Amino acid sequence: MKKVFIQVPATSANCGPGFDTLGLACNLYNEVSYEITDRKGFQLEVEGEGADYLKPFGRNLAFASFLRVWNAVTDGQRIGLKVKMFNRIPMSRGLGSSSSAIVAGLYAANALCDDYYTKDELLGIATEIEGHPDNVAPALYGGFTISYMEQEKAHSLRLLPAKPLKFIAVVPDSKLPTSLARQAIPKTVPHKDAVYNTSRASLLVGALLSGNYEYLGMALEDKLHQPYRAHLIPGLPDVFAVAKEAGAYNAIISGAGSTVMAYASPEADCERIAKAMVDVFAANNEHACYHILDLDTDGVKKV
Repeated sequence: MKKVFIQVPATSANCGPGFDTLGLACNLYNEVSYEITDRKGFQLEVEGEGADYLKPFGRNLAFASFLRVWNAVTDGQRIGLKVKMFNRIPMSRGLGSSSSAIVAGLYAANALCDDYYTKDELLGIATEIEGHPDNVAPALYGGFTISYMEQEKAHSLRLLPAKPLKFIAVVPDSKLPTSLARQAIPKTVPHKDAVYNTSRASLLVGALLSGNYEYLGMALEDKLHQPYRAHLIPGLPDVFAVAKEAGAYNAIISGAGSTVMAYASPEADCERIAKAMVDVFAANNEHACYHILDLDTDGVKKV
């Protein structure tokens, strides 16, 4: 086999209180083909997100991650590589665009190497590249994931909620680089805030597994990162407030932002929630679009 087609989901990390720990995959996808060619060097065709500026070079995550596996398995066998992308995941908006590129490249190379690595082993490699597992884990496994590091090795537990949920991703035009969002977080936090987040993250997992979604309103609250990042997203407190007023359980910053994601019942008026949030962004001179999403339960796969 010299060619493989990959579908990889968008992801939303942190899920409110689970900073650098919790993540979920949703049904917004990038589709990528990798083809080994006789022509040496890299070729890249892109439709959708990133078409104007993604380039075929070794630091592009789609190529770098592929070669991380390929070179390890084949002892550096030289190849030509042609990549075609159809990208729907917004870039630098907190929906896991970099993780999707990493996971797609690793998974494609692994498929072309007869599945040399397990998914758990790919998680370790992906985490080394990304720096933390909270996005790459749900991109690999699908569903909700609880990730942790032990002796510098990444591990993740996948779980599925007891009942369906809707996720309303409201995506501002303005990008928010992860590096800038991380700089906003202090190096230390009050002990009471750490306890607050421990209780909320525990409650969130319990609510998801039991189906007691009446607890989600409080379970999605956070004091470790969102208060410190709020000034980076225009109108954020009001966006949170109108999401709940319009019928969502609550809303959170997706990943590092700038996307804000509301969690809602499938019976809720998701269009109303989305439009209310978009209107608040507009009132703060920020244009935004929205996606009404479901949980992806498969993670990355060949198509």
